[in-house]
Amino acid sequence: MSNRKTNIQALLARVAGDAEKIEREYKDSLHAKSIRPDLRIDIKNLFENLRSILDYLAHEVRERYCGGANPKERFYFPVIHDKVTFDMQVDRWFPGLRGTCPDLIAFLESVQPYQRDMEWLGYFNRVNNENKHGALIEQTRFEWVETKVTSVDDGQVSWTSGVTFSEGISIMGVPIDPKTQLPVPHPTQKVERINWVDFRFSDIDVSALWLIKSSVSGVKSIVNIMNQWL
Repeated sequence: MSNRKTNIQALLARVAGDAEKIEREYKDSLHAKSIRPDLRIDIKNLFENLRSILDYLAHEVRERYCGGANPKERFYFPVIHDKVTFDMQVDRWFPGLRGTCPDLIAFLESVQPYQRDMEWLGYFNRVNNENKHGALIEQTRFEWVETKVTSVDDGQVSWTSGVTFSEGISIMGVPIDPKTQLPVPHPTQKVERINWVDFRFSDIDVSALWLIKSSVSGVKSIVNIMNQWL
């Protein structure tokens, strides 16, 4: 894969290390109740490096399979939100690819944000675009309480803040006390109250750390699969 293969592997190694560092610093920031500006810059750089990896793949695809493409035309790794637009854009950016490598077209479509379990790629693309064209995307501290009830036979029920039980409700056979909103103490159950804290990207309302982890693992998976054609 020419020199791009070396660049891709170097970037993958970099983002893996950066993601570990960011996660450690996130935990410090959660306790400090704010995101430091330098951490936001690290996150911006991580997303940009991941985007570069995808675009390196796009350039390799076009050079290998699309000999008649206009060399002056701008193109990118496709991140499209509906099938009709995907088909049009891919045919424009990668002319002839449907004939030369239809399996690769099928794979590219399988990783689009409108596919199941690929929502992260749409969020990733939006964060990248907003960081590139405006101020660093804001992140908001978000706190919630989870109540978890575990029975002696390992059955489990949980709920988060905002759920209210009326009188007469039971959880796994144990009645809820309307005053405490918890099951009455009972030897067959263990009740836990867990305080969760997270930072979420404000405009898209998703966990920042979740999106970072999903993007790093997702881009790595795309690279590994596409290597068979490149």
